[in-house]
Amino acid sequence: MAEENNVTAETAEPKAPKSKQGKKNKRIVNSGAVHIQATFNNTIVSVTDKSGGVLSASSAGANGFRGSKKGTAFAAGVAAEKALEIAKKNHALNAVDVYVSGIGLGRDAAIRAISTVGIKIDSITDVTPIAHGGVRPKGERKP
Repeated sequence: MAEENNVTAETAEPKAPKSKQGKKNKRIVNSGAVHIQATFNNTIVSVTDKSGGVLSASSAGANGFRGSKKGTAFAAGVAAEKALEIAKKNHALNAVDVYVSGIGLGRDAAIRAISTVGIKIDSITDVTPIAHGGVRPKGERKP
């Protein structure tokens, strides 16, 4: 009986090693959107497709700027260039709509960096939220 087990073990096919997953297919996106969040302390640039899926992102802090230098216009330009070069190289992006949020110094510099990379800007929209006094506080109205 032991010999039979050995024979079946020898004749059984060895298990193949698990195949590693290959790289995902790179999506080709002709037009997308660039979301720029410019605060006083940092500038974050995200490049998305039209449905909102992020293709690439970068920030001033991710590019080596630290402290108060993250809030500068130069740092915002560097962050925008890096995010857009990645999107252009990996996803063949060539036209974008720009959505700017915030009141930091990097607003204009990030938009200028988009055109220096060679990507066409279709529209620029400011989506900064505007305070309106808020909702009525709960509790009784005071006479």
